[in-house]
Amino acid sequence: MSEQHVHRVTARIHRHLLLNPLPPRCYPASMTALNPLSPEMRGTLYERIGQGALRSLLERFYARVAQNELLAPIFPGSRESSLWQVTLDKQFAFLSGFLGGPPLYHQQYGNPMLRARHLPFAVTPARAGAWLACMQHALEHSPEIGPGAAAELYAALSRVALHMVNSEDGSEG
Repeated sequence: MSEQHVHRVTARIHRHLLLNPLPPRCYPASMTALNPLSPEMRGTLYERIGQGALRSLLERFYARVAQNELLAPIFPGSRESSLWQVTLDKQFAFLSGFLGGPPLYHQQYGNPMLRARHLPFAVTPARAGAWLACMQHALEHSPEIGPGAAAELYAALSRVALHMVNSEDGSEG
């Protein structure tokens, strides 16, 4: 992928974030909430969110993804409904370790190799934006996740979404 392509994709993701910012409740009173050295940010993000809240967030998220015409077709659950639970469980395992909790994904499946595992799918800037919009909606409807943790999680997942882009818009097929 050329450097020019990366810059175009980055600009599209940033434009999405500007046009679809987190709601006010997801922003901390001061921006120190994104600073891991802040006294109010003790523990890992996994510990601050909690196992139950993370699973509930993912249930809300995948319910939204399943209804998204741009995203649903690339998920196995769109072909076999029972596979939505498998996808949710894998995402929970990944995010548990990614957020500083137990490395469940590594234990069950090995190295995540996120980009390599997503290469068979056309992950376009539009799909990355739709994925983030589904996550933003799920966070907005997750009162058990505090505003600072929600903002930190969304920022981390925004970087992941940008990293996953491997195709130009229009190549969704």
